[in-house]
Amino acid sequence: MSPKAREDALTALGSGRELDILVVGGGVVGAGCALDAVTRGLSVGLVEGRDWASGTSSRSSKLIHGGLRYLEMLDFRLVQEALRERGLLVQRLAPHLVKPVKFLYPLTHRGWERLYVGAGVLLYDTMGVTSGNSRGLPHHRHLTRHSALREVPALKADALIGAVQYWDAQVDDARHTMTITRTAAAYGAHVANRTRVTGFLRQGERVTGATLVDVESGRELEVHAKQVINATGVWTDDTQAMADTRGQFHVRASKGVHVLVPRDRVNSRSGLILRTEASVLFVIPWGRHWLIGTTDTPWDLDKQHPAASSRDIDYLLEHVNLVLATPLSRDDVEGVYAGLRPLLAGDAAETSKLSREHLVAHPVPGLVVIAGGKYTTYRVMAKDAVDEAVRTLDGAYPGPSVTHDVPLLGADGYQALRNRRHSLAKASGLHVARIAHLLSRYGSMIGEVLELIEHDPELAKPLPGADDYLRAEVVYAVTHEGARHLDDVLTRRTRASIESWDRGVEAAEIAARLMAGPLGWDEQQILDEIAHYGKRVEAERDAQRQPDDLTADAARLGAPDIVPAP
Repeated sequence: MSPKAREDALTALGSGRELDILVVGGGVVGAGCALDAVTRGLSVGLVEGRDWASGTSSRSSKLIHGGLRYLEMLDFRLVQEALRERGLLVQRLAPHLVKPVKFLYPLTHRGWERLYVGAGVLLYDTMGVTSGNSRGLPHHRHLTRHSALREVPALKADALIGAVQYWDAQVDDARHTMTITRTAAAYGAHVANRTRVTGFLRQGERVTGATLVDVESGRELEVHAKQVINATGVWTDDTQAMADTRGQFHVRASKGVHVLVPRDRVNSRSGLILRTEASVLFVIPWGRHWLIGTTDTPWDLDKQHPAASSRDIDYLLEHVNLVLATPLSRDDVEGVYAGLRPLLAGDAAETSKLSREHLVAHPVPGLVVIAGGKYTTYRVMAKDAVDEAVRTLDGAYPGPSVTHDVPLLGADGYQALRNRRHSLAKASGLHVARIAHLLSRYGSMIGEVLELIEHDPELAKPLPGADDYLRAEVVYAVTHEGARHLDDVLTRRTRASIESWDRGVEAAEIAARLMAGPLGWDEQQILDEIAHYGKRVEAERDAQRQPDDLTADAARLGAPDIVPAP
C-alpha cells in the first residue's frame, strides 16, 4: 500500500468501470468485507475517509475472545462463534499477530462462587473445543489463594479467597485491521484511505455507486458499483442518511476508555478480569505495559475524536485499586485512549445492555448495511454482508466465502522464521529480542523491513522516546502500509502515542523527516505535521483533565485534523 499504489487505486476507482462491490469504511469489518469479496473473485473497492482503523478498530481492548460475560447473559451462540474465530486467528489466519494471554479471575465468596465461575469457565473451554479450533490455548485451572498470590503478588491478600485462571488471546487491533486491508489489496482490491464518501449515485431507487473526494488532493470522482456495503460502524446512521433511507436499525455509540501503566507498577505474571457494578474490568499485559479498561458509557458528541475525561480515568483507577496492594495513581498513567463501540440500538437504558450481535440489512436496492458485532467476529460479519450483497448480483453466483482458509499477509512461514530468529539476529546485527518483536508485528514480511536496514543502517536505530520501534518501521509504514501522516505512524502503525510518557512527541520530528522522502513533503509540510501532532497530544492531555464528557470533548476539538499541503 505505497503512495503510488493508492494513486493507482484512485485511478481505477474513478475509471468508470463498474465494480462488483464497493465497501465504505476502513475499520476491521470493512476491511474484512473487502477481503471476503475479492477472494470470491469479485472486483472490489474499499474507501476510508481517514486512516485505516482510525475509529473503533484501533481503540478496542485488543482482545480476541469469546466474551465470558456473554455466557452469563446466556448468549451461547455469540460466544461459540467468537471462540471459533479466536481459534482460526491464533492457529491459521494471523498467528503472528494474535497471541494467547492468560487471565486470573479472583474469587471473593466461599463455596458457590467457585462452582459458579468454574462451571462458566469450563463451559467456555468446552465450547472452544467444540468450535474445532481450540488447540494452542491451555485449559483453565483452579487456584488457591496462596497460588493466586504467587501468580499475582500485586493483589491484596484479603481481596480474594482463591481464583480461576483461563486463557484468551490478544491483538494489536490497528495493525491487524491494516494487515487485512493490505491482504485484500494483494488479492486485487482497490483500496484508498483518506478518501471520503460525499454521496451515493442513484438510478431511481437503486444505489449504483458513490461520489468520493480524495481528502489529500481535493480531487472528486464517481465510483460505479453493482452493490455498495456500508460498514461504517458508529457512523452507520450518517452514511445511511446519504442514501435518503432511515434504515432498518440504528446504531448508538458507547465510549470505552483505557489507560496504560508501566509493567513494573503491577507485579503480576497474569492478566486480571474483575467484576464491576456495570460490567467487567480487564488488566491486560501489553508489552512493557498493563492495559486497564474499560468504561461503558453513552456518547453522542464528536465521533472522530472521542475524549477521555478525568472522571473516566478516575473510574478505572478506583476500581482496579480495590484489589491492588499498592494503589495506582494518576502519576502512573503513561497513556490513555478512548474509543466508540457501535451498538445496535434497543430499549435498554445502559449501553452495556445493548446488543453486541450484528445485523445485515438491504434498506434499498444496491446498498447493504452491516452493523453491531464485536471485533473478534469481524470475519463472520464480513461474510454475512458479502453473502447478502452477492445474493442480488447479476450473473453467476461467485461462490461461498473462503476467508476461513486465507491467511493474512505475514502468516505463511511465520513459525519457521520464528524458529530461525537467532540466525536472523546474527545476519541482521539486531538483538534477538528485537527480531522477536519485529516478527510479532510483520511475521514473514520481516525481510522487507530488514532490507530497508541493509540499504540504510541508520534505520536500525530506535525512535527517540519510543525505543520499541525502529526508524525503518516508520519508512515501511509509508512505503508498504498506507500511512499518509505523522499521526498515522505514531498512533496506529506504531503505538508510541500511548506507550511513551510524552505520547510520542520526542519521536515526532525524526519520524516526520523519515516520512518526508517517500511522501514528497517539503519543509513546510514536515513542520506542519510536527506542530499538528504536538497540538493533538496537548488537546488530549487537556481533555483528560476535564471533569466530564462535554468539557473533555470541547478540549479535544481544540486540535483540528491535519490539512495536507496543496
